[in-house]
Amino acid sequence: MEQHSTRPAQYGPRRDRPARPPRPPLPPQAGRTPGGGVARSARPVRPAQRRPAPAPRPVPAPAARRLPNPRLTGLGGGLFCGFVMLTLGFLVALLFGMSPTVYGVLFLPVCVLTALWVREGDLLTAPVVVPVAFALGLVPVADEGDGGTGARLMGMVTGLATQAGWLYGGTLLACAIVLGRRMRMIRTINRRAAARSRAQA
Repeated sequence: MEQHSTRPAQYGPRRDRPARPPRPPLPPQAGRTPGGGVARSARPVRPAQRRPAPAPRPVPAPAARRLPNPRLTGLGGGLFCGFVMLTLGFLVALLFGMSPTVYGVLFLPVCVLTALWVREGDLLTAPVVVPVAFALGLVPVADEGDGGTGARLMGMVTGLATQAGWLYGGTLLACAIVLGRRMRMIRTINRRAAARSRAQA
């Protein structure tokens, strides 16, 4: 036979606990969500930083506008002037029939270039090498006469005597350019010295 387990009924008064008043809701804690999770602090959105536009590169000057600006030593200036005048002498003798006037005209720009291209430390050599180069280039232009070394020397002396105006003009032109460059160099040195004294004071 099956026995049903029965629980005896408990009789008597039931002691009920007094009802507690409802607790007020707690204020939400910082950093926590109402569901109990931890809230992440919102990061301030930074504005996108724009990179500065690159500065425009300077446009290089065309090669045709650039003038050569070499700096020759005293020896280099003498070699340059002598070689150019000797070459011009041969060209004048070949193309213009030994014309000393054309040779004298071509002598002036060579004097200018020599005075401009000699470096500042050797400025005084330009007026010295110019007459020597004039005499050297006059060799193919001089009238040989009957030929021979003596006749060539006499032709050079005659050419120097008759073309002395071109010789003196080219030499004075070179001296003027050298003097101007020398004065500008002295002014630059004085300005730098004055700037240094002001900076130290």
